[in-house]
Amino acid sequence: MVSHQALFDLAFCQIFEGDVLPVDHSLIKALGDEIFEALRTRQTLPPITERYADFTIDDAYQVSLRILAHRKARGETLIGKKIGVTSFAVQNMLGVDQPDFGFLLDQMVYEDEMPISETLIQPRAEGELAFVLKKSLVGPGVTDADVIAATEWVMPCFEVVDSRIEDWRIKIEDTVADNASCGLFSMGPKVKPEGLDFPNLEMTVWKNGEVVAEGKGSAALGSPVKCVTWLANTLGQYGITLDAGDVILSGSWVPLLPVVPGDVMKLEIKGLGLTELRLT
Repeated sequence: MVSHQALFDLAFCQIFEGDVLPVDHSLIKALGDEIFEALRTRQTLPPITERYADFTIDDAYQVSLRILAHRKARGETLIGKKIGVTSFAVQNMLGVDQPDFGFLLDQMVYEDEMPISETLIQPRAEGELAFVLKKSLVGPGVTDADVIAATEWVMPCFEVVDSRIEDWRIKIEDTVADNASCGLFSMGPKVKPEGLDFPNLEMTVWKNGEVVAEGKGSAALGSPVKCVTWLANTLGQYGITLDAGDVILSGSWVPLLPVVPGDVMKLEIKGLGLTELRLT
């Protein structure tokens, strides 16, 4: 049997193939291993930015790749990418002044029921729009029109984000290193993107039968399409593409909503349909 370490070494080498590793590679490795262990054991860590004052977004991205390699080595499959912290409401709540970005794995996806008590530490729900691509997007230079042309489906989506950083005390570098505070997500009915007025789509979120948030597509960088454009061009600077078949989470339209096991969440985007999620 091939060991986890051997699989991890292979995955890490494949991710970095052709790339220039950061100068202080030992620190990148140590932080990636530390966050992965916190993810695995459901523990939190002090903010990286409080421990290393010169830690950059480029460093954080390399740490996230280290975590991705660990997850692939234990059998998870990369299925897409995400942009987060796109709305001013979420940025103000977290004290972050720009979006983050990360990777989506197959073991993050659930349908009607999501076991947050078994997998997450300090969960918060977001309402957003998921895109499924039929064509690849290779940045920089991607336009909004390119995004719509490359999209097969859009779907109402709950993302239940999580942070391995204590008390969500994050700066942009912390959340990028922590794979954009990825947790779990659930997608609703599929709708074709053609003809949709993305900025003016209206979302309502219910928690245990009560309306707890409302938002529009314009809350996320002006339009969820612009979010995907930003993600394609930002990841393109690192040599990462948005690929045909990828799921792309485009960022929340509403403030982060604390949730606990037992909560029942419902989300509607008018004209696109409803999705409901029971948290256990």
